[in-house]
Amino acid sequence: MAATARSIRSGSSASQRPQAKPQASSRPQLRVIANAHGDKERSVFGRVLEWTRTRTAPMVHVIIAVVFLAATLLGALMLRTEMVQNSFEAAEVKSHINVLTQDIEDDQAKLDQLIASLPDKASEMGMVSKGGTATIDLQGYQQPKDAEGGTQ
Repeated sequence: MAATARSIRSGSSASQRPQAKPQASSRPQLRVIANAHGDKERSVFGRVLEWTRTRTAPMVHVIIAVVFLAATLLGALMLRTEMVQNSFEAAEVKSHINVLTQDIEDDQAKLDQLIASLPDKASEMGMVSKGGTATIDLQGYQQPKDAEGGTQ
């Protein structure tokens, strides 16, 4: 019974409501537009040109943007090239430093060897080493009185 009452109410309320008149087309109609310019305008450059003619953005803004992008690309390439060159030079300097360090170590080993063989060569030449070292302590030294004021 609830179902019939509901349908009766639904039907009665529908008859009491005013019917909306179908309006004329409120939605825009789609139309096919033929390309009047032909295939030459199908390229990307042609589309950009057409866009700049139909929009409020002038061609100068597009040219400035393209020049800026090209300059940025060239700047990035130049910076990367400079970084690679600097890296190569740094590697060469490091290898040169390693070679010089090895040369210094070789020369130091030769010097140590010559210093170690010095007493033997001195004794072969007839030199005699002194028995001990002599030190002089000058802290308690005083000049003679006649040397201070006299002539020398």
